[in-house]
Amino acid sequence: MMAELSIIMRIQGWKDSLTDALRRFLVVTVISTAAVAQTTATPAAARAPADQGLKPVLNYVSSAWDTLTRSMTDCASVVDPKIKVAPVLYLPKDFAEPAAVQKLAADCNVRVEHLPIEIHRLGEIDTAKIQPHGLLYLPDKYVVPGGRFNEMYGWDSYFIIRGLLRAGRVDLAHGMVDNFFFEIEHYGAMLNANRTYYLTRSQPPFLSSMFVDVYRATEKEGHPDKAWLERAYADLNKDYEMWTRDPHLAGQTGLSRYYDFGEGPPAEAVQDESGFYRKVAQYFFLHPAEADDYVVETKDGSTQGASPQPIAGSPYSLQVCDLPLTMTRAECEKAKQFKLSADYYKGDRSMRESGFDVSFRFGPFGAATHHYAPVCLNSLLYKTEKDLEQISLWLGHADDAKKWNQRAEERKKLITQYLWNGEQGLFFDFNFETKRMSKYRYASTFYPLWAGLATPEQAKAVVGNLKAFERPGGLPMSTQDTGTQWDLPYGWGNIEMVAIDGLRRYGYNADADRVSYEFLSTVAENFRRDGTIKEKYNVVTRSSEAHVELGYEMNVVGFGWTNAAFLELLHGLPKDMVERLEKEQNQPLPR
Repeated sequence: MMAELSIIMRIQGWKDSLTDALRRFLVVTVISTAAVAQTTATPAAARAPADQGLKPVLNYVSSAWDTLTRSMTDCASVVDPKIKVAPVLYLPKDFAEPAAVQKLAADCNVRVEHLPIEIHRLGEIDTAKIQPHGLLYLPDKYVVPGGRFNEMYGWDSYFIIRGLLRAGRVDLAHGMVDNFFFEIEHYGAMLNANRTYYLTRSQPPFLSSMFVDVYRATEKEGHPDKAWLERAYADLNKDYEMWTRDPHLAGQTGLSRYYDFGEGPPAEAVQDESGFYRKVAQYFFLHPAEADDYVVETKDGSTQGASPQPIAGSPYSLQVCDLPLTMTRAECEKAKQFKLSADYYKGDRSMRESGFDVSFRFGPFGAATHHYAPVCLNSLLYKTEKDLEQISLWLGHADDAKKWNQRAEERKKLITQYLWNGEQGLFFDFNFETKRMSKYRYASTFYPLWAGLATPEQAKAVVGNLKAFERPGGLPMSTQDTGTQWDLPYGWGNIEMVAIDGLRRYGYNADADRVSYEFLSTVAENFRRDGTIKEKYNVVTRSSEAHVELGYEMNVVGFGWTNAAFLELLHGLPKDMVERLEKEQNQPLPR
């Protein structure tokens, strides 16, 4: 018998058996389903008669602010479609139960609990010991990203607040900022979102930008509030300090990094992203040069690999067999078991803190995220330092203002030293473990322009590379198609806003107008097709159809930051381009 030798990989993850003892209460399920249906349904405006221009999409955006609003008086808010457990609402330890929560518990059959300890910093509580997972209490209403999300997300909220302010919804925006201050005061930091399993990580620090924008809006309304300024200064300073001490320091660079305090696979990913880690293991098996010790051979029941490398998560198996050319049974070697390393999961979790989950920007699947000083994070911390300088001046604290200005100037120098590539004319992330600058072209290169830290020469060089990114529907996240949602071919409204704001800040208005129009027309054209606005778009094909192969695969309807981007980018367009866009909406759809 002749046979060819091949490697057959049988990668199989064993899932822990799940108990069905906890039931989902009917009243909450019904209301939650109705809320999602309301968000995802095609509105009648999408089927409106011709000659409506942009009115249908603007009506959709206007109504979506209310559709996407959640609160502690709403039964639907406590349901978590990502984790199938009975809904529980958690209050801070020793926090008096508000009357609204008592009513929620009675009306919605929601269990109310207190967290077991008082939390001062992230990482103080082992979230695995909070069972079942649940929603963390917030005092004010908030707007969620899309129909399947019932919690308030960190960086999403900055862009949502921009949209709310453009729509004149200042009170709602103000309440969302107050919610983040509540998180810092009672949960240790601005959280990824207000769920118990997010008590191990934050998200990109846009909070100072949220506050400054809302405060300026209240000033315009004639309602400046010094007490709110004082609260903001204290809470923003506390949140800033988390990013500027270990373990969020990027080695000896003086810059910061993303870092999740948790260990092993995150609970929401295990249940909500079916088969994701199996695909990760398969990729590293097939690309050993990129595996970087992320795949570790193990023995049954071990938490340690054959080497001293710690491991975590589900086990997988690898078996090598002959590929028979006849009916003869194939001969196989004994299957060996493997797990992904604890370091891989630390990188995976930290990638989720960055918001860019999933991308290959920090290596395959973001596995080395915690080994990088990122352009985006350090630009945001520069912006935070400048915002705290401004708040200090508003409060009359001249010495504090000087201190924040010095910190910002020092960070600007470090960003140029470690993250600026003059030959490429782009900002890149820096791997402080290997002491090498990344070569991965990513849309985060526009953050220094948005934050105002780039020199005019750096801005000119970045704009000179704009065509390397630009596609028919706007700017994609990268120039690499990896099969993940935060890489080519996908463009996201929030990053379109960052890039376009940066272009306008340095006077490149023609480029900003062109890119704005590309993205706006993509959103509007797809709205005419299905009557919805999505979280991301394929900017190569100008389609809302997403074919993500690796990681989170959905394209959620709603969608908070895309709605905001539509309003903000439209507001920035010259009148003639707005009129052109309106006329396009009255034309037959391209086939």
